[in-house]
Amino acid sequence: MHELTSEAPISGPQGSSDALLRLIADSVPALMAYFDLPGLRCQFANQGYAAYNGHSVASIVGLTVQEAIGTKAWLAIQPYIERSTRGEHVKYMREQTIPSGESRMIEVNLIPHFSPQKQQLGSFVLITDITDRWQAESTVRQSEERMRKFTEITDEAILFHRDGLITDGNDALTRLTGYTLPEVMGLSIFNFISHEWRAVAYEYTRAGREDPYEVTIRHKDGHTIPVEVVGKTMPQLHADYRVVVVRDITARKEAQERETFLALHDTLTQLPNRRFLMEQLGKVLSMARRRKFMVAVLFINLDHFKTVNDSLGHHAGDQLLCDVAERLRQSVRDTDLVARLSGDEFVAVLTDIHTPDDAAMVADKLIETMRSAFTVGNLPLTMSPSIGISLFPGDDTTVQGLLRCADTAMYHAKDSGRGNRQFYQPGMDVHATDVLQQERQLREAIASNAFVLHYQPQICLADGSLKGFEALVRWRHPERGLVGPDEFITFSESRGLITPIGRWVTHEACRQLKAWQDEGLAMVPVAVNLSALEFRQRDVAGELAAVLHATGLEPRFLEIELTESVLMHHTGQVLETLNAIKALGVGVTIDDFGTGYSSLAYLKRYPIDKLKIDRSFVMDTPQSADDVAIVTAIIQMGHSLQLKTVAECVETAEQKELLHRLGCDLVQGFLVSAPMDAQATQRWLSPQG
Repeated sequence: MHELTSEAPISGPQGSSDALLRLIADSVPALMAYFDLPGLRCQFANQGYAAYNGHSVASIVGLTVQEAIGTKAWLAIQPYIERSTRGEHVKYMREQTIPSGESRMIEVNLIPHFSPQKQQLGSFVLITDITDRWQAESTVRQSEERMRKFTEITDEAILFHRDGLITDGNDALTRLTGYTLPEVMGLSIFNFISHEWRAVAYEYTRAGREDPYEVTIRHKDGHTIPVEVVGKTMPQLHADYRVVVVRDITARKEAQERETFLALHDTLTQLPNRRFLMEQLGKVLSMARRRKFMVAVLFINLDHFKTVNDSLGHHAGDQLLCDVAERLRQSVRDTDLVARLSGDEFVAVLTDIHTPDDAAMVADKLIETMRSAFTVGNLPLTMSPSIGISLFPGDDTTVQGLLRCADTAMYHAKDSGRGNRQFYQPGMDVHATDVLQQERQLREAIASNAFVLHYQPQICLADGSLKGFEALVRWRHPERGLVGPDEFITFSESRGLITPIGRWVTHEACRQLKAWQDEGLAMVPVAVNLSALEFRQRDVAGELAAVLHATGLEPRFLEIELTESVLMHHTGQVLETLNAIKALGVGVTIDDFGTGYSSLAYLKRYPIDKLKIDRSFVMDTPQSADDVAIVTAIIQMGHSLQLKTVAECVETAEQKELLHRLGCDLVQGFLVSAPMDAQATQRWLSPQG
């Protein structure tokens, strides 16, 4: 090899060639040098190489590699030099800090030079600055590493494809589809999309869209999975590829379906609700008009369902409603519809019937089905439905009209003895109107406090002294005069009006008794009745405390009377409420004792003061031996539990004498006094004052 130096003259053919070579070598961006063997001394270097190592092209010639590049660099590259001296083409990358302090990445090629006889004469050194490329590749590597970490930790399936062919994917993809990564590599992504969604997916990919959309994919075992898909185009030098994120939305779809179901179905029985009924009945009637067929609407109400709720609790009532719903479902055709309106009210729509007798047969079947005993909490119960029937097009042609007619017929069935079915007749509307009018009048009575209390004394059998009063509400009806509680309390409960009436009774009884006491009269308690519905819906203890505070009556002069059914509902809540009442100092009496479904365990569980023997056991004494035995047992049980006993409806001296002999503590009834209004009660009290 000729020795080339920048000082070599350009003269003659050889000089021209060397000068041209020097010009080319100094012009290229790479660093170039040649070192001979065995001394490894520099025979040639372009300006870039010399300057890179702090020399000129003249001063570097003749220097060894170690002298040219420095001891530190020599020690770093010595292994590569030794390989090159053994005739190996060596290529390596090395990070180096230049005199300016900047860090650069270089790529070094050591190319052995041989004579024609294959003897190695030296090595060419070719150094390229690849800092920009290395940094770009490093960025890509870091990006790919981040992508790899992201794809590993996410539960969402991620795949890469080019022209629809899968090139990579994460573990979540295999979990979602059931396929291993090798099984899907190179396959078309469209192979895994359900057939009915492929056209959508094709168009999405073709258009390069990047917004989310929903499709279904096929799992390896064949079942379909709803997914949300988002694709992104990732540009590359040679060809774009797509990264696709696939999210399993099975839970979301199930929640949406559940939400849709709940919007149209009753949450307890899973039957269609009122909204669904109205929509479907409207469709049925439209079809019936076109095809000229008959439709029947059956309005079904359970008789005495409230007794189950009051006696056994709402949990038992809910179970019974579910069992009833299932029997109704099984008793009609698949083409018919059964819905729950509210409470214990159901509706069945019979489509495409031929005669009214068809509707009657189905109604009779429903009644018969209900007669078989239900088992609720290991207790057998029997139920009977009252059913009203309306017909399209005879009775009405609208959804609302048919439901109104069937509802009216149902009330007529109840008035006819319950447990039967009645077809709608035009004259039945009068009853429905009466119900609405009574509700309106009762609401007006509540607004104007059109009620009055009568008081019935309770006396001690041992000495005849006055021991208390029971406050009994009357309604001053605008047309019928004074109306007793039996005629409106149950109705007010069914219409949600019992709470304001109960509040008025409690406040008025406490106010009146305090007024008498301020006059030196009636230093005895007054008892007010609370229905089971009131006890469940109201903060009884809180309201009693407020009433006592407002009226100034001492708590020991107030008693509440509850039926046994209250004590059998939600034991924990009942016990908590009764303890709060007792903490106030208010007394608790069990009214109508002996008539409930209960066990006697509650007598020792709850803080009770008195048992009031139901009138049905007192009325026929002493003639009825059975009733005498029952009354005797109640009195003895009360005494053993340290409870006072009260007998109501005592009307004869014989009854009074029997009760006195049996050890009954208190009596009330016409023998003592009929219920009296406030003025009469005050007159009754005055002589005793």
